[in-house]
Amino acid sequence: MRQTLKRIIAESPDLDLVGLARDGEDAVAKARELRPDVVSMDINMPKLDGVTALQLILQEKICPVVMVSSLTQQGTATTFECLELGAFDFVGKPDGTVSSNMGLIANELIAKLKAAASRGIVDRLRRNRERRKPYQAPMPATFESVTRKRAVVIGISTGGPATLQEVLPQIPADVPASIFLVQHMPPAFIASFAKRLDDHCALKVVEGRSGMPVEPSTCYVAPGGMHLCLHRKMTGEVVIRTPTTPATLFVPSVGVMMASVLSVYGSDTIGVLMTGIGDDGADAMVAIRQAGGHTIAESEQTAVVYGMPREAIERGGACVIAPSHKVAGEILRAVRRTTE
Repeated sequence: MRQTLKRIIAESPDLDLVGLARDGEDAVAKARELRPDVVSMDINMPKLDGVTALQLILQEKICPVVMVSSLTQQGTATTFECLELGAFDFVGKPDGTVSSNMGLIANELIAKLKAAASRGIVDRLRRNRERRKPYQAPMPATFESVTRKRAVVIGISTGGPATLQEVLPQIPADVPASIFLVQHMPPAFIASFAKRLDDHCALKVVEGRSGMPVEPSTCYVAPGGMHLCLHRKMTGEVVIRTPTTPATLFVPSVGVMMASVLSVYGSDTIGVLMTGIGDDGADAMVAIRQAGGHTIAESEQTAVVYGMPREAIERGGACVIAPSHKVAGEILRAVRRTTE
């Protein structure tokens, strides 16, 4: 695996490999000695496991860490633990612990290593982690009794799992809106991710499945390898659809989801775009705003990667710009506004 990662990094003209570590203890020692801009590290390592090595590297503020994870159930759980501890992001091995097909995720790994090496990432991750509060039951709802149906569409990528732990637990269980979420993530991690969110939220969180009826006070997570779209039946009932087309850079795509939800909910759509590489969802945020909906973009202050939200802001697609810890409040304000 070390030799495979070495070859991937060597093929990028923008990255210089300054060291190889044989185990967790060696990884921490090399990080202290070489002070690299970023470390790529396996979760499963001898002597010192990846979780402990990650904690030591982050506590000493050496550099951000991109984890490499196997797609086992245990590997998935440990990956999310690493993200909550402050790992920048992760890539999943296509074939498990010892993978011969790492070339399949080479571009993803290179992109995340480059993004992680940006200045100020370690301090931003630390501030966000310190500000994140343990889950508390939300205050009693103050929503008016209304018949209008609203939709909140959230797009997020690199840095998303930990950021969402700061946002979704603040949404009350009886919020009068349906929430649709695209988190760019390897397909094998989605089910565990949705379950983890559901365990931490008052709001019901499920993985979206084709034919599933859309209900209020529920968050639908886009399934792995498929888009999250909506269809309104002749009866007026709205159901989930999970096509694999159109072909987009990311599947699921934030832009495809937002466009589909907008076509059903119109001006009752609330768009949210948060941390992530690239511009997925930026044009859709513009479309939501132009259609009379409300849009919220995460500010540079807290975005782990200020790519997706910046693109939406620069294109005029943000009604409100807010740090991650204020996004939930902005969502609830927007929902209340549409009830008036």
